[in-house]
Amino acid sequence: MNQKKIGVLMGGLSNERNVSLDSGAAVLQALLNRDYNAIGIDVGRDLPEVLRRESIEVAFIALHGRYGEDGCVQGMLELLGIPYTGSGVLASALAMHKRYAKSLFLAHGLMTAPFRNYRKGDDVNLLDLPFDLPIVVKPTQSDLR
Repeated sequence: MNQKKIGVLMGGLSNERNVSLDSGAAVLQALLNRDYNAIGIDVGRDLPEVLRRESIEVAFIALHGRYGEDGCVQGMLELLGIPYTGSGVLASALAMHKRYAKSLFLAHGLMTAPFRNYRKGDDVNLLDLPFDLPIVVKPTQSDLR
């Protein structure tokens, strides 16, 4: 494995770009410290061309958020025949969609924190929630910045 060229995919298009650059730089440094043949790739829409040009044989996904953890990059890597770290396309896509993930967890008897789904424009009264405050409010999926 030390001889294969590893592309550490970082940065990306999501609003979590800066965190990804930091974690990607740490991964790249750790690989280089262990004598792996690795390079950092700041991911943009030209990723397939960059992977081909750099002759990447394995991808270490250090991307966060949309287009990194949601199955999109994983699917592209599968089409290009490049093995990668982390979960596959379906698991990644499902995990990044909070409502679908929770529904699947509950259907299989896994415990989750109590929750409610609301759509933009819904009238929400915090006093009518079936659970106590404090609460965490998160979008079902993050948006592209």
